Amino acid sequence: MSGPLSATGSVPLAVVERSGFPESQHLGAAAVVAPDGSLLAGRGDVEALIYPRSALKPFQTVAALRAGAVLDEQDLVIVTSSHDGSAQHVDAVRHALASVGAAEDDLRTPPAWPSSPTASAELVRQGRGASRIAMNCSGNHAGMLGAAIALGLGPEDYLDPASPVHAMAREVLHGHSGAEPAHPGVDGCGGPVWAVPVVALARGYASLFAEERALGAAIRANPVLIEGLSEYAGTTRAVADLGVVAKAGAEGVWCAVAPDGTAVAVKVLDGSPRAGAAVAVRLLAQQGAVDGDAAEAYLDDESLQLHGGGTQVGRIRVLD
Repeated sequence: MSGPLSATGSVPLAVVERSGFPESQHLGAAAVVAPDGSLLAGRGDVEALIYPRSALKPFQTVAALRAGAVLDEQDLVIVTSSHDGSAQHVDAVRHALASVGAAEDDLRTPPAWPSSPTASAELVRQGRGASRIAMNCSGNHAGMLGAAIALGLGPEDYLDPASPVHAMAREVLHGHSGAEPAHPGVDGCGGPVWAVPVVALARGYASLFAEERALGAAIRANPVLIEGLSEYAGTTRAVADLGVVAKAGAEGVWCAVAPDGTAVAVKVLDGSPRAGAAVAVRLLAQQGAVDGDAAEAYLDDESLQLHGGGTQVGRIRVLD
């Protein structure tokens, strides 16, 4: 088995240019696979292990469904999401909790402020503070609670690493990625995380969403629930503008499946979230898996621009 992705296994993926000067560079690895899992393009060591972080959530959602959790279309998306804590997202988490027979008090996510500055400011105005439901993984935890309850387990134990809830999620990841999940760990929200090769993660997305069509359709129909309401939310924009099914993970991970079943996984070595989606979109466009004009418009978005003195002076540019 390969070791973790390192500097020697990474290649330049994107450059940050300011005033025509290459100010910073993001290194990493990326893999694009065909619907049948065959490798179409690779950048860096695609066999190196990475923690997908929240990019594991689609596999965990499918595990919850297999356990017997009953989730409607919007529940499916918020359970798979890394939401921004806005009122719409928190309401969706509450609905998912009610759907699976759980309560807000059952959540074991660490109390957090919303990732949305607007939502955080609103809490301050209301004299309220951090909460478990505002944490961006609370929807994901609603799914874990649903799995535990459906299996006849107490909700208080849903984060136990030995719980069958997590054994099922690991099984789904293994079955679709073809890789043996390694180095079990604890994610920022307290849930499980496993390491898999970059290319296996891409294969996992291609396989999972080919089989779980309802989940992919739900995400495409509700893009604002998968990440954020801001027009600059990269995953939301990719789903809405390119028709992909996409999910970001902490520390520079970004995965997507195009409408034709082509899938991509990107890991930015330094953990920065700002380049991964752009790299993935460019790679999908190079394979003809997404519309070229729509991809260029995505890559020209203001969120990838650099400003100085109130005007654009540079941008994040994906390297070919």
